[in-house]
Amino acid sequence: MEREELKELVIDALEDIKGIDIRVLDVHGKTTITDIMVVVTGNSNRQVKALVDSVVSRCKEKGISPIGVEGVDAGEWALIDLDDIIVHVMQPAIRDFYNIEKLWGEDSPDTLTDKIS
Repeated sequence: MEREELKELVIDALEDIKGIDIRVLDVHGKTTITDIMVVVTGNSNRQVKALVDSVVSRCKEKGISPIGVEGVDAGEWALIDLDDIIVHVMQPAIRDFYNIEKLWGEDSPDTLTDKIS
């Protein structure tokens, strides 16, 4: 599956469970761990878990197995690693505290290799 198709699949799965404030960050060139990060808010442990379950089940329907899924048991911040895409599902207080959008978004610092070039 192409990266854009996978991104749309992830977004659709999150929207189906009423994920809040879905943001897609293009981090290609800023890190080597992934190309796209998707950040979404869930209002409760239950919604965080449901959002993760939705993404994982949609991916598996298309024959894609996540490399890893972390943090589901706690339900405050869960991460789904789909290789080209990493999905962060967070409760509001955690999302506000870590502010991943600022860390990896348009106004994030350049990577070290970009500074050297």
